[in-house]
Amino acid sequence: MVGPLRPDGKHEVCTLLQRIDLCDTLTFDPEPGAGIVVEGFADTIVRHALAAYAESSGAPPGWKVQIEKRIPVAAGLGGGSSDAAAALRLADELAVRSLAREELRAIAAKVGADVPFFLEQGPQLATGDGSELTPVSLPLDYWVVLVVPAGKRKDSTAAVYDRFDERGGGDGFEARRTGLLEALERVGGAADLAALPKNDLASSPIATELERHGAFRADVSGAGPAVYGLFERRADAEKALIDIATTASTWVARPIA
Repeated sequence: MVGPLRPDGKHEVCTLLQRIDLCDTLTFDPEPGAGIVVEGFADTIVRHALAAYAESSGAPPGWKVQIEKRIPVAAGLGGGSSDAAAALRLADELAVRSLAREELRAIAAKVGADVPFFLEQGPQLATGDGSELTPVSLPLDYWVVLVVPAGKRKDSTAAVYDRFDERGGGDGFEARRTGLLEALERVGGAADLAALPKNDLASSPIATELERHGAFRADVSGAGPAVYGLFERRADAEKALIDIATTASTWVARPIA
């Protein structure tokens, strides 16, 4: 959930972050004197992350990165952020002097509020601007159907937040955050995830369609346009995928620790 603007111009957030097994592949090679070379995808965030690492660590930039994309681009699924975090981790592992964990995390936070999450293990509760993380225990025994509507282009993040502010979306944030935290304490099994508050930044009729197909929870991921549905049985998830795939790109995934 999203709250009002902070003094730094970012929005206050309180949200749960969970990895799934849909992933990109990065091939990372040190190339002294080569600068920063990114191939296979017109990326900017990986390049930005490595430039920030070079500046903070004092290491001369010399990396060649090949990106094989599987996570849909600009869909609200954190694909670019996870790639940036992987690049930071790999650059640090290959460095003559690795940075302290907090130093690497600080670089990640400058690149993007959700990049630090991908340096951590397990599900996290993200607060502040989204980069303040607290480990949480969540069930993993369910299946995820991801849906990206055909022809749907993601609005800029700034535009999504502007519309949120215009409708007074940040009002009542403290009460809504309290409600999320209380619901989180009651989560035991997968079905309990249905009681967590819905995304208040974006919505989609596809979520209702997924619920009609048996999802015990369905919602927009991040600022969208990707929508997820959670299913207790793989067979139900795959049936929903088949029924919806004619009008969208779809995937079945699992949550991972």
